[in-house]
Amino acid sequence: MKLSGLLLGALTLTGSSMAMAATLTVEVNQITANGVGASLGTVTMRDTKQGLLVEPKLSGLPPGPHGFHVHENPNCGPGMSNGQMAAGFAAGGHFDPMHTGKHSGPHEKNGHLGDLPVLVVDKDGTATLPVLAERLKAKDVPGHALMVHAGGDNYADEPAPLGGGGPRIACGAIKGAAKSAMAGMKHMQGMKKKM
Repeated sequence: MKLSGLLLGALTLTGSSMAMAATLTVEVNQITANGVGASLGTVTMRDTKQGLLVEPKLSGLPPGPHGFHVHENPNCGPGMSNGQMAAGFAAGGHFDPMHTGKHSGPHEKNGHLGDLPVLVVDKDGTATLPVLAERLKAKDVPGHALMVHAGGDNYADEPAPLGGGGPRIACGAIKGAAKSAMAGMKHMQGMKKKM
């Protein structure tokens, strides 16, 4: 009984000093026209006052900038594109709940809500540099997919559509609901009542 009280007290102190930020962790996998492959790591997404902070811990990617977006469907499997099977097309297009039909980057209000800043991959194939999606919250992204493209992103539909990122090379289905520190505290309080 004393141990549970100490644990609850520690969680209460920790929770009161932290913002009640909602967080999600997404496993990202390599994808091909044949299906979903090996894990490349995880991406953590959490709410901040400035927007959704997206923190990658990925490896095994080609170096350089990559188009990085939230896509419509929580499915990273292959799908049809121009009459043939292509990697990640089960995820659908960029998340665009306002139906703007426009790829204009993460800071423009008149484009896809799922447009994120580019994912930067180091020479060793790792991506750890966080990006900030100021228009998104953690509650917006469950039920969608996080997509990495082969090329960069110019945040426009010209000269190539959707930023010119090209083929889809990595994907993570965003499942479940965002968890908050407050939810963890309520769970611990429920456990204390059962003891």
